[in-house]
Amino acid sequence: MSPDGEPEAALVGLASLEDGTLIFNTRETARKVENLRANRRVAVVIGIEGDVSVQVEGDAAIAEDDGLLLHGQAYQHRFPESRALADGFLVVVVRPDWVRVYDASHSPAVVHEASW
Repeated sequence: MSPDGEPEAALVGLASLEDGTLIFNTRETARKVENLRANRRVAVVIGIEGDVSVQVEGDAAIAEDDGLLLHGQAYQHRFPESRALADGFLVVVVRPDWVRVYDASHSPAVVHEASW
């Protein structure tokens, strides 16, 4: 969401940790950085192919200090050619607190939701 409350969307490459944490990188000049600094709440949709999609909502933060190296390396493991740890780039960490899985491969579709 933009600082003035308007919705904005961006396609990002995602890496994940075993605990469900999502990671993406971005240029430090991207509009999503200003948006995250104004409002940490994010919504992510995963699944642009196939019958299964996952919606995630949670808090996002720009990784710093030890977290930058840990999350940046996890992102680079998934995307070896990324510039996650390069000058001018930031690593963003999303901690989900709500997840919805929609599986349209069944009739009717199967939906699972969880929050914590």
